[in-house]
Amino acid sequence: MQIMFKNDLFLRALNGETVERPPVWMMRQAGRYLPDFMKLKEKYDFFTRCQTPELATEITVMPIHQVGTDAAILFSDILVIPQAMQIEVEMRPGIGPWLPNPIRNKKAVDQVVIPDVYEELNYVFEAIKMTKKELNNEVPLIGFAGSPWTILCYCVQGQGSKNFDKAKEFCFTQPELAHQLLQKITDTTIAYLKAKVEAGVDAVQVFDSWGGMLSPTDYQLFSWKYMQQIIDALKDEIPVIAFGKGCWFALDTMAKSGAAALGVDWTCSAKNARYLTGGNITLQGNFDPSRLFSRPAEITKMVHQMIDEFGKDKYIVNLGHGILPNIPVENAKAFVDAVKSYKS
Repeated sequence: MQIMFKNDLFLRALNGETVERPPVWMMRQAGRYLPDFMKLKEKYDFFTRCQTPELATEITVMPIHQVGTDAAILFSDILVIPQAMQIEVEMRPGIGPWLPNPIRNKKAVDQVVIPDVYEELNYVFEAIKMTKKELNNEVPLIGFAGSPWTILCYCVQGQGSKNFDKAKEFCFTQPELAHQLLQKITDTTIAYLKAKVEAGVDAVQVFDSWGGMLSPTDYQLFSWKYMQQIIDALKDEIPVIAFGKGCWFALDTMAKSGAAALGVDWTCSAKNARYLTGGNITLQGNFDPSRLFSRPAEITKMVHQMIDEFGKDKYIVNLGHGILPNIPVENAKAFVDAVKSYKS
């Protein structure tokens, strides 16, 4: 059954259709920089917001009404997956993700379960149904997951890191265990994303936030082959966006994967991204999130230039990573409005 959206630009661009202007949304648009989100943050801790469908819905819909993006992305977190796999995850103020029992040996890997996602993550699917109702076909809804490699980074390192040295050491000294853990995460992620599709999301994005930590050879070995499994499992059901931060070196491989679109970060030019992907796949990105500190007039000029460089078709305007917490709302709005005012 084809849903008729009041605004279907995002899905048309994913599909490679000719559009009057490219669609726009922002990674991490639901939260952090919005004053209304900050009020909820003061009242409820992070995982309470993720696990309460009413709150997740309210946060997801906020940027649609306040900033005017062409797609919504469900408010959630990539670390709900390890939580569902019985790995303890906390969100500590000033530190971020904190896993008190990092996985670094055979016993720990053996204890990791592949859960029943309907049982452990039902709150996410409820939030999707509620959000779909709230959006009332205004714009499409994106569901997401972290890449298996990115999830492994947190599970082994135990927290965020500049270089994920412990995660890499684990992979390079105990590769069999690393692949076992990656496969468990992959199987869980596929089940999770399929259940999201059932619940009603219109597209999914896989975030490989730490893919750029690996060399091109190790990337294929420890990250991309698991991303490919996820794409293969979902591509016939729903458009999949693959986003690897710092992974420009893998764009040619990614372009042949069956993904509907590829995210690009700000370290890769539009020209290079088009060249490396063969020019036939929809690209998404790649405005430097810190550039949203620039004056609105400058943001407008830079966004128009970015669209000229990527071309208006087979293109989704986005940031090259998540929006920063201290960006003024009017600057985020200037970014979105710049796309809406674009004339080719």
